[in-house]
Amino acid sequence: MHKVNALPADDPSCGWFRTSRHRQPAPAATGDIKTRWAIIGAGLTGLAAARQLAKNFPSDQIVLIEAQEVGYGTAGRNAGFAIDLPHDIGAKDYVGDPQVAKMILKLNRTGQSIMRQTVEENKIECQMRACGKYQAAIEPKGIAVLEAYQRGLEKIGEGSELIEGKDLPDHIGTSFYRRALYTPSTILIQPSAMVKGMADTLPSNVTLYENTAIRGVEYGEKITLFHKQGRIVTDKLILANNGFGQNFGIDRLKHTMIPLFLYGSLTRQLTEEEQKRLGGKPYWGVIPGSPYGSTVRRTVDNRILIRNSFSFNPNGRPKADCLDRFIKNHRRSFLRRFPMLENVEFEHSWSGYLAMSRNHEGYFGQFAPNVYGALCCNGLGITRGTATGTLLADWLAGQRNDLIDMLLASPGPNKLPPEPFLSIGVNATLMWDGYRAGLES
Repeated sequence: MHKVNALPADDPSCGWFRTSRHRQPAPAATGDIKTRWAIIGAGLTGLAAARQLAKNFPSDQIVLIEAQEVGYGTAGRNAGFAIDLPHDIGAKDYVGDPQVAKMILKLNRTGQSIMRQTVEENKIECQMRACGKYQAAIEPKGIAVLEAYQRGLEKIGEGSELIEGKDLPDHIGTSFYRRALYTPSTILIQPSAMVKGMADTLPSNVTLYENTAIRGVEYGEKITLFHKQGRIVTDKLILANNGFGQNFGIDRLKHTMIPLFLYGSLTRQLTEEEQKRLGGKPYWGVIPGSPYGSTVRRTVDNRILIRNSFSFNPNGRPKADCLDRFIKNHRRSFLRRFPMLENVEFEHSWSGYLAMSRNHEGYFGQFAPNVYGALCCNGLGITRGTATGTLLADWLAGQRNDLIDMLLASPGPNKLPPEPFLSIGVNATLMWDGYRAGLES
């Protein structure tokens, strides 16, 4: 038996989880359970895979296993941007090869379409709004990014609009930024509310077990998953647990995904008078010109989100001292942008796990006999996770298309350097790029 040592243990004050609908978690697994399919991870990828497997194999029983509560982990801790456009930070115009970019665009829009259909058909209340996004900058290098990105989008026939700083208060209420690139096709959501709703509307042949951390796995003709109160024996295993998948004893996955944590804070609800003082549109989302700057949102329920600051946590678990330190960064970033709201306090602050790879590739397909998965979304979990989870279930049902072929052709993430070189390199990069973000942080 391979012992699984790294388990998720997220901090308790995720604003999206706390401000979304309270639900009764599904019971934890107990005793001996046998199933045709077992999926580890009830985030966006796992939920999408479970839904599509249930559709493709209506006579099969499917078990979906979540170590914590649904909506409490990574899938409920992101900034809530369902982005379709490619954004290759390694290319001069942030788009790169047009043919590759068009395939990425098709993949992301597939994820958007699946997400929208699931939300609408199941009447999931998750503040979903197709309102686009602003990529905003204040410093010259950030503005150069916006201009280059607009040129790249033109190459693949995607429209965008450059908005000057003097006009931005009518859009986002703040005069902090000098310029923004508006792209209309991003969808904003309340991420924890969405995954809670997806979990509560699973098909009848899917059984969800929450608060069931897998602590060991035994591979063979059948695969046995061990947890505190029993075991689950499955014919086929799907890993949809992002960076934690590299701890399941499969050589191909080991030491390939970088566990980065990002930090967010959400204010209390604005009063009517504060909303008037802020102005702008009733909801919007801003991503930074610099990848290490601040992501900002005004939510449907009139809160402000600030998300910035990274840490490298090799064990995949949060660090309380980092959260305490980075809340000060959030406050500073908030007051730079919204001095008219100086008396508005944060109600919730939290960290969230990103699985990143050196070459920005993810995993898709078969990892070992009877073991499959889709892992490492590189920060695009809402669209990419939804799409790859669905497509993996289609591939397992014998289907093929151009998106599945593209995902299967990926080399996957590169191997990481050994410690201590990995920690030295990642921490130095985070410090330097955080410094270079300047006022956009």
